[in-house]
This record gives sequence, structure tokens and C-alpha cells, in this order.
Amino acid sequence: MATGFFAILDDIAALMDDVAVTTKVATGKTAGILGDDLAVNAEKATGFVSSRELPVLWAITKGSFVNKLIILPIALLLNAFFPVAIKVILILGGLYLAYEGVEKIIEYFFHHEKKGHEVIAESTQNDGEAEKAKIKSAVTTDFILSIEIVIIALGSVLNESLIVQIVTVSAVAILATVGVYGIVALIVRMDDVGNKLIKHANNKGILASLGVFLVKALPVIIRILAVVGTIALILVSGGIFVHNIEFVHHLFPKVPSIIKEFGFGLVAGLLAVAIVTGGKKVVSLFKKP
Repeated sequence: MATGFFAILDDIAALMDDVAVTTKVATGKTAGILGDDLAVNAEKATGFVSSRELPVLWAITKGSFVNKLIILPIALLLNAFFPVAIKVILILGGLYLAYEGVEKIIEYFFHHEKKGHEVIAESTQNDGEAEKAKIKSAVTTDFILSIEIVIIALGSVLNESLIVQIVTVSAVAILATVGVYGIVALIVRMDDVGNKLIKHANNKGILASLGVFLVKALPVIIRILAVVGTIALILVSGGIFVHNIEFVHHLFPKVPSIIKEFGFGLVAGLLAVAIVTGGKKVVSLFKKP
């Protein structure tokens, strides 16, 4: 009896050793997409009043956990029974990311001047609805990025047993969510920490200087994240196309991969924006009396 018990413990220890090694490998392979995930979600989690930053971030974090709970079993089942579907899902997700990235660029460079009534309507918009809309957008984007994280992690343990695959991919998914949104939480609270340091030091000395630096650094970091997040959306989408579409993969072999991925992401985003914009205009024509 005791021998059987210790044998089980030995098996568990061996399994945990295997999982530790495979998790380290899988995390290394997903490091790039995790960096993009951080940039995108940090940009999406900012822009709220101070009192709403952490509640909004917590709502997005819960959405991210739900995303991974949905994606994990589906990815494992599809990988076992219908692996081609994973590529189709990734490509559709890539189109969505490309659309979001290019739409941000177009909005920045070509946004129209708002008329008086539009400004008033915007200022009187229900803050709760605007907050829910931004949370929904962030969770949707997280869903696409989570698919890629899970698929990359799964791809690194395909030769392992099913239990190792499940535990490894689950561990990477949890680390990704906790790590990314933990860092985002630190970023969005920088100004509050700075203000507390200034008050604690009575606006004198090194602590006060550090507080001033944190307060002044936050808007700069947010602007940088907005740019980096947009670029990351396009790069991730382009990477999905390059690595999952055979024809695209072999195009322009001498062009550096980062330029190639950005180029394909940009083109796909422009096409997606054109299709969506055209579709909206057609729908509006049919709606007119």
C-alpha cells in the first residue's frame, strides 16, 4: 500500500518536472506575442478616470480568463480531430487584428472635424456605456491574441503526452494573463503612486522627485503604448498570415521577416477596412426610406 502511494508521488514528481521544462520552452516561444499582448492591452486599459482604472482592468482580466477557459479545450479538441480549423481561426483572427490596427491609423490621420452637435452628443454620452464598449473591445482583442498564445504553446508540446499538453498550455495561459495584466495594473497606477510619494515627502527630496517623474512619465508611456500597441496589432496579424498561409510564406524571401509581416498586416488591414466601410455604406443605403 505504502509502496503504491510513493509510486504515485514519484509519477507526479516526474510529471511536474516534465511540465516545468515544457512550460519554460512554451513560455519562451510565446514571449514575442506576450510582449505584443502587453502593449495592446496596456493601451486599451488606459484612458479612464483614476477611480475606474482598476475596476475596468479587473473586468478585462476576468474576460481574459474566460477567453482562455473557452479557447483551451477547443484548441485541444481541434488539434486532435480537426487541426486545419486552427489555421482558419488564426487567419480570421489575424484579419480582425489587422482591421483594428489600420482603423486606428486611419482615425489618427484622417479623422473628420466634429461639428457642434456631435461634440455635445459625445459629451453627454453615458459614461457606463462607453466604458462597457471599451471593455468589450479589449476582451475581443485579447481573445484573438489568446488564441495565438495557446496555439503557439500547444505547438511546442505536440510530442508530449496529453496530460503534459493540458497542464503546460494551461500554465502558459495563466502566466500570460497574470503577467500581462499585472504589469498593466502597475502602469496605469503610476500617477497615483507618484502623487502619494510627493505628499509623503512634502514635495521635498528624492522621493518627491521620483513622484514627479512617475506622474509626468505616465502620459508619455501611454502615448508610446498607443503607438506600439497599434504596430503590434499589425505585426501580429502579419505574422499570422506569413506563418499560416503557404503562398504568403514563400513570397519575398529576401525581405526581413519583420518588414514582411508588417507589410502583409497593413495590406490586409486596409482591405478589411475598405470592405467594412463599403458594407456599412451599402447597409445605410438600404435603410434610407
